[in-house]
Amino acid sequence: MRRTALSSSSLSPLRAGTQRMRRRRIALAAAATLVAAVVAVPTLSWAHAVVFPKTSTLGAYERYVLRVPNEKAVATTKVELRFPAGVRVTSFADVPGWQLEIVTDSAKAITAAIWTGTLPPQRFIEFPFVAVNPKTDARLEWPAYQTYADGQHVEWTGPEGSKSPASATTIAAAPASASTAGTAAAAPAQSGGLTQWLPWVALVISLVSLGLAMRKPEPRST
Repeated sequence: MRRTALSSSSLSPLRAGTQRMRRRRIALAAAATLVAAVVAVPTLSWAHAVVFPKTSTLGAYERYVLRVPNEKAVATTKVELRFPAGVRVTSFADVPGWQLEIVTDSAKAITAAIWTGTLPPQRFIEFPFVAVNPKTDARLEWPAYQTYADGQHVEWTGPEGSKSPASATTIAAAPASASTAGTAAAAPAQSGGLTQWLPWVALVISLVSLGLAMRKPEPRST
């Protein structure tokens, strides 16, 4: 079989085109990685102790849910939630494997709840309760305290944007077209783990794409 040798002048355009294509692939993969990283940033807030819903209506009997993740390598053994002024807590749902202690003041109003149990690493737990909202616009903050088996203590009481922020719920009048706002707002508490993992899957795929784009192409035989 005869092989035809290519001159350097004929190879130059071919090499230039290959290099341009490779640079384009790298740029596209880098852009995809950046987008995936930006999408993944909000998921970091899911690692906080959060009370859902984040918005509710004036005077509503709302079903709230405190969601607590275990971010450490040891079990969580106690969770405490202190209720903001203006909210009247009326009842709690039973959570299997957890004991509930209700704290009241001298007027028998519920001021805090303490759950004790075992939450293994890489798991989360939800504690539902019902409360009556204030009748005026308000921003409710929910200080939460998480204790681990090794004695570590995390206070979810900081300002928004801090390392350990307190969860907050905005109370306002419902728009005329949103009479079911209370029910719709509670939906995040029921959202599953699939949505939680999608940004991380996108990030992994983007990193793999970037690695493939940066791989040196194999020389073509002629």
